[in-house]
Amino acid sequence: MGENIFELPLSGFWNIWVMGLIALNLALVIWLVWWSKKIPAGEAQIDGESTGHVYDGIEELDNPLPRWWLYMLYSTMIFGVLYFIIYPGFGNFPGLAKWSQQKQWQEEVDAADKKYAPIFKKYSAMSITTAAKNEEANKIGRRLFVNHCSLCHGTDAGGAKNFPNLVDNDWLYGGKPSQIKTSILNGRYGVMPPYGGMPLKDNELKDVTSYVLSLSGRKHNAKSATRGKAKFAVCGACHGQSGKGNIALGAPNLADDIWLHGGSEADISKNIKDGFDGQKNRMPSFKHLGDDKVNLLAAYVYSLSPK
Repeated sequence: MGENIFELPLSGFWNIWVMGLIALNLALVIWLVWWSKKIPAGEAQIDGESTGHVYDGIEELDNPLPRWWLYMLYSTMIFGVLYFIIYPGFGNFPGLAKWSQQKQWQEEVDAADKKYAPIFKKYSAMSITTAAKNEEANKIGRRLFVNHCSLCHGTDAGGAKNFPNLVDNDWLYGGKPSQIKTSILNGRYGVMPPYGGMPLKDNELKDVTSYVLSLSGRKHNAKSATRGKAKFAVCGACHGQSGKGNIALGAPNLADDIWLHGGSEADISKNIKDGFDGQKNRMPSFKHLGDDKVNLLAAYVYSLSPK
């Protein structure tokens, strides 16, 4: 789990700055209430001091605040001071309670894990193929998927541009139960080097793009594709000379007309030219969920695609 930027300690200067601003604001509020209290709270005054504002024969007077209202204001000031003593917020002072949102979150997660661990253990004892056919295991797997995977793959697992569709039986790293589990456990880093400029010049880039289009039977310039076939050899090291991909490398099949990063001529040309950065084009590891949950997740994902 990464660091929470809202709980990182302030530097020496900013710590003093924040503490000073808080103390100054509290002092100013207390002073303002004291200074403006010209008449003891609750004491009757028929002819209060005029504010100088008169309209339609009605004069506005500066009368004291009701005692109950003033006491309520005092109580909020006391509450504010106590809050900064007990809880974090006063610069780097952690508060007497030592509370933090990460600590509370972890406590709640630990409590939930303790409560539901036997349930996860029960279904994780099954093989992935068996759990995939179990209705209750699939319900749990779906909830895990929605919580942890749907942000990228969608709640229906249909994916989107740059995020794989998990229901079409087209797998970058293989769709066997063990391969799916490995992908979830370890994450995946999609890397493709850029070929624009070197080794492919602009006209050669256009030819290779035409050839890639031809692999899936799409509309293309035949002469350009013929020239591009020879230059495709540099791509064949990963995608294979027939363009059918390599699951060991996560190299996509370019002959099935399924496009992860866009299938237009412009998209394909851009992808060949610019390549992909593994850090920007990656799936994170979910080892932190534990093997039991990952097993159920893998079973659910495996159940989605046609067999």
